[in-house]
Amino acid sequence: MPLILGAVLSISLLLGGCARPQSQSAAASTSAAATFANPLLPSGADPWTTYHDGYYYYTHTTGRNLTLWKTKSLAELKTAEKKVVWTPPDTGPNSRDIWAPELHYLQGKWYLYYSADAGTNQTHRVWVLENSSPDPLEGTWIDRGKIADPANDKWAIDGSVFENKDKLYFIWSGWEGDANGRQSIYLAPMKNPWTLAGPRVLVSTPTYDWERNGDLNSPNDPAHVDVNEGPEVLRHGNKLFLVYSASGCWTDFYALGMLTASANDDLLNPASWTKTATPVFQQSAANKVYAPGHNSFFTSPDGKQNWILYHANDEPGQGCGRFRSPRMQPFTWRTDGTPDFGTPVQTGQVLPEPPAARK
Repeated sequence: MPLILGAVLSISLLLGGCARPQSQSAAASTSAAATFANPLLPSGADPWTTYHDGYYYYTHTTGRNLTLWKTKSLAELKTAEKKVVWTPPDTGPNSRDIWAPELHYLQGKWYLYYSADAGTNQTHRVWVLENSSPDPLEGTWIDRGKIADPANDKWAIDGSVFENKDKLYFIWSGWEGDANGRQSIYLAPMKNPWTLAGPRVLVSTPTYDWERNGDLNSPNDPAHVDVNEGPEVLRHGNKLFLVYSASGCWTDFYALGMLTASANDDLLNPASWTKTATPVFQQSAANKVYAPGHNSFFTSPDGKQNWILYHANDEPGQGCGRFRSPRMQPFTWRTDGTPDFGTPVQTGQVLPEPPAARK
């Protein structure tokens, strides 16, 4: 995703409670009443989080390095501990345009996936770092190199990993060939967290009109680009939902689409994935939320609530830059087992914090 800089918004954080001593039940009630308001930070695109051993680890695109935040509650992200854990080399294939980082705990180690290039968009690929420390803000990050299909080492961004039936899979946004014009979602099996075990498979390409808003007015770019990017897998019961961002992020029509597969199906068979015909999460002019997308998912510390984490703009026409800010809100499940993400909530709307884990 394009570079984000600066800050334009501030977070409002309201904590319920009173000063006098409380009983255990009263304290629990106060904790449950704690609130927050979006955005979580003044700026930050492509937000990602994972929960491990009582902490949320968060990251987003800075464009210039890989930074991790550590917190007990994402509602307190603005004051959370943070650390730059990797700075790119001055030159080389992964030295510029550091986008869409994701932190995963796999097979007893931390892996930090990110997109980077050598200074030109055509050279963008996905890379991965490894850290054996229990705390990813500590220890040493080892460069595991580029992740690519040797037979189709093409433009690639927004890499993510998921596991199904004890097998690892890698998903990303890529070009079919070597020319810009269409981004599609590819899937491949993994031998280990840094190596693909087979060729890439095309599972989604922009086909519906709402996936194909992408006119550009730049002499250095094509006149139009169709976009599927930012894939993330959400599991519920025996179903897998591959949620992705569609249309150009430079448009207000940037939105989330969804593919569905059974966990028992052959995920490397494109026919196993069925695309939903309409967006599952999109702009709300009434709530002044534009271009919501590039999401991740998490559960509340008590494990009872499902939440979506995403970026969005507050005004139309703000595009892919510094105006995007991270937001979160809970979502529910329909009776047919599919997720209901609802409508993006308005900036400043007070929401209950995710329920904390019981001590």
